[in-house]
Amino acid sequence: MNLLRVGMLHLAPQLGRVDYNRSLVESGVDLAAEQGADWVLTPELCVPGYTFTPHIGTDWILAQPDEWMAGVMEKARSKGVTVFLSHPERDPHTGLLHNSVFVIGPGGDIMGSHRKIKVTGGAESWSSPGDSLVVVDCGKARVGLLVCADSWFPEVVNGLKDEGAEILVSAAAWADGEHGPEDSWERRTLETGCPLWVCNRTGWEEGEHLDFSVADSAVVHRGRRLLEARYNSSTLLCFDWDLDKKDLAGHFTLPIHAPVGKP
Repeated sequence: MNLLRVGMLHLAPQLGRVDYNRSLVESGVDLAAEQGADWVLTPELCVPGYTFTPHIGTDWILAQPDEWMAGVMEKARSKGVTVFLSHPERDPHTGLLHNSVFVIGPGGDIMGSHRKIKVTGGAESWSSPGDSLVVVDCGKARVGLLVCADSWFPEVVNGLKDEGAEILVSAAAWADGEHGPEDSWERRTLETGCPLWVCNRTGWEEGEHLDFSVADSAVVHRGRRLLEARYNSSTLLCFDWDLDKKDLAGHFTLPIHAPVGKP
């Protein structure tokens, strides 16, 4: 079998605690690499938390890669993994801020990045929408990049298919409920014929009373969820994907422990 092992970091970031959350991401990448993951996925805004602006503002957001992301790039190189890293960025030319996901390859380089197109306003009003569809050749597959609500819109996902995407990967902070994803993930896979892997998060955020403990990470293909899971604490969800059969070939979970010395 031609297997790809994927580690989803279903994290519980602490709102506004950037250093803690960065250490949590690092712990998750280390654990996934130890378990033989080829690719490691992170959820949307796992570094600041979703409703971070009233707590820490935006001055801390820099052009990327900053010093910390450079460290993640070196970690990806040393571990030989590809990391799909959600991190806000500041455009060095316009100064605009974006809710982005970066693909850091096993050579330690940034292979591509995507700026969230369908910014929803409210807690995301700090972010300017991106205007490009991004497909990254990750060696074993061409990957179309999404951030959360991007996957709701057929024109975005179908555009990625037209650009040559074979797999769709979404960083998400998207709980079930009145404004949840409903069956959008299933519909996008039927329309495109591409599997969609959604790395979601957990935890609670007081400011907007957001309960992410009811948010699912999911592996979706051919209109159905082959795997879905939600957790109350930070968890590594590893699954094996058969690239030839385009099907799930097994999965397991492990806890991601809070960074030592950073309660």
